[in-house]
Amino acid sequence: MTDPSPAGQSRRHFLTSVGKSALLAGPLAATANAVYAGTPVKRPGLQTASLRPFDMADVTLGEGPFLQAQRKTEAYLLSLDPDRMLHNFRVNAGLPPKAPVYGGWESDPMWADINCHGHTLGHYLSACALAYRATGDKRFKARIEHIADDLAACQAASGTGLVCAFPDGPALVAAHLRGEPITGVPWYTLHKVYAGLRDSAVLADSDTARAVLMRLADWAVVASRPLSPAQFETMLDTEHGGMNEVFADLYTMTGTAEYRTMAERFSHKAILAPLAQNRDHLDGLHANTQVPKIIGFQRVWEITGDAKYRTASEFFWNTVALTRSFATGGHGDNEHFFPVADFGKHVFSAKGSETCCQHNMLKLTRALFLHDPQARYADYYERTLYNGILASQDPDTGMATYFQGARPGYMKLYHAPETAFWCCTGTGMENHVKYRDSIYFHDDRALYVNLFVPSAVRWREKGAVLTQTTAFPETSTTNLRWTLKSPAQLALKLRHPGWSGTAIVLVNGVEAMRSTVPGRYLEIARVWRNDDVVEMRLDMHPIAERLPTAPDIVAFTVGPLVLAGAFGQDGLAPGADIVTNERKYGDYNATAFTPPRLTGDPETLAQAIRPTKRTLEFTIPAADGRPVRLVPYHRIAHERYATYWQVGPVTTTV
Repeated sequence: MTDPSPAGQSRRHFLTSVGKSALLAGPLAATANAVYAGTPVKRPGLQTASLRPFDMADVTLGEGPFLQAQRKTEAYLLSLDPDRMLHNFRVNAGLPPKAPVYGGWESDPMWADINCHGHTLGHYLSACALAYRATGDKRFKARIEHIADDLAACQAASGTGLVCAFPDGPALVAAHLRGEPITGVPWYTLHKVYAGLRDSAVLADSDTARAVLMRLADWAVVASRPLSPAQFETMLDTEHGGMNEVFADLYTMTGTAEYRTMAERFSHKAILAPLAQNRDHLDGLHANTQVPKIIGFQRVWEITGDAKYRTASEFFWNTVALTRSFATGGHGDNEHFFPVADFGKHVFSAKGSETCCQHNMLKLTRALFLHDPQARYADYYERTLYNGILASQDPDTGMATYFQGARPGYMKLYHAPETAFWCCTGTGMENHVKYRDSIYFHDDRALYVNLFVPSAVRWREKGAVLTQTTAFPETSTTNLRWTLKSPAQLALKLRHPGWSGTAIVLVNGVEAMRSTVPGRYLEIARVWRNDDVVEMRLDMHPIAERLPTAPDIVAFTVGPLVLAGAFGQDGLAPGADIVTNERKYGDYNATAFTPPRLTGDPETLAQAIRPTKRTLEFTIPAADGRPVRLVPYHRIAHERYATYWQVGPVTTTV
């Protein structure tokens, strides 16, 4: 290949010299908050969303499982040492490290081939930015500024906008740009750094993070400019995270046309084209390689208006959420999509439902919902939030799962705090500090209540606060109270979820609406006065959900919750579920186990489920007549469980 670098410089020299002058752009526009808080921004081609999210700073969480999970993650974030995450970044910039590097994916030779060194720092920045925006705790802002200052020092010392922690430094990225064979996923890893800096700029208003982000973004523009469209597309065959999403966000923030071009260049046409034609070609593909691309497709549509990107993202969501997902909202086996016809062959794997995939599917769902506020998006979001995200955290240590497989009698495995920096460790840092970002949404006249979570939202433009008091899902009701400075004409849109056959809405104790059509929003529009109270009553009862293409394999649910058989700790050593090597999922704690057997018609079995005296605890009769204990899957921890059952026919003796 002809060397396309300026003045015949070597590619290595070119990559390390990019950014010495013009790459230090000024601060991002104040409209950067649009990325998360929904402030309208006028850019050529930008599509206006139907709804806007509330700034997380205007939402508070009340006591309940989500706030408890947030606190666990806050403690974990504050326990980590940023200087240990910065170790390899400083080494690559020729600066002395300040602390020893962390283990696992960050330095252990066992994982050297994936070249994810540094991804944890990016996730950590995002998590601290989310935690700061949610809580206002200045300790998280201080962590962000410390890291941003160090990355700026790395850029200054190395003379380039590129900051990375790869063992071979920028040489890995240079080889990838030249089209040479490599091992690992450099753009995937760099995407986490880009996203962390973006979130630090947007959510924590870090000027230093903005400057570092701009130099890093402009480095990528210049470094990849010599690649032809075909060469760029070949490069995208390697996992590259959501680089198209990041550059779309940068265009929204700055209006820089080159960033819009980069967002389109980073959109993998081999994946885009069939999805835009409504063709499902996902069998065998690595699942979490694809989902971030699709989030990016949606963002590229939002900045360009090019319909093929929206068609692709909508079709992908319909395909994965509605035809390829388990009852928990997860999908895939051993990180890959499998043929829908083979559900029965994959459902009982210990390596199903990678938590990163659920994280990213929720990001996609939220993005689609903002432009098309259908209750089905919110229904999927709620189910996956409980059974994927909330269920992924160890309630005692705050550590997170990688897979959440349905092998009967297996148990959830969580990462070790300092030696298991998996991809799902990183998304796990983010998951539990952003619960408040999707409870409420609004347009110019209506406030949408999407999730039944104890919380309050301040609608500043309307001078209103709506406080939600609920013990959901322990109870199937929620109460909402207005605090208003003066009477206001507003609409309240309450989700009648698809899992509830009926919904009854009372205003100040008087029935205002009764619905028998689930899966829609119920609108109450009126002049609201201070202390007006709205009560919503829903219907939760156990049902059987048959596995697609394997109707003799079922899960049992109540409301949005998957019920898991809880089998206790027999044969499990204390602490054996905190592990380091995610590649050994399925090998850990793999002692033989025979789960109880269920027989009979699934619907009849669901009707036989009976509540115990404990909240949200049930029993179901096994084939031998003994009761099997069922609890919500998100409450399962430190014990064997089953979420799916192969239901055999009833046998009779003559």
